[in-house]
Amino acid sequence: MKFKITLEREESGFFVAECSTLPGCVSQGRTREDALKNIKDAIKGYLISLKKHNEPIPPSIDEEVVEVNV
Repeated sequence: MKFKITLEREESGFFVAECSTLPGCVSQGRTREDALKNIKDAIKGYLISLKKHNEPIPPSIDEEVVEVNV
C-alpha cells in the first residue's frame, strides 16, 4: 500500500514525518532516512491496529510526481 506523507525539518534538526491519511500517525528521526523508516513502521502499526479493531483501512494512493523545467 502507498500513503502520502509530509516530511519537514524542525529547528532542532530532527525530521518529522506525518501521514495525514491516518490521523495522528506521526514520527521523527535524526536524519531523513531515519524519519522515513520510522514513519513506515508507524504506518504499519496503525494499519495493524485498524485491522485488529475491525476498522476500515483507507485506500492506497496512486500518485505521480512530475518535473517541469521553465
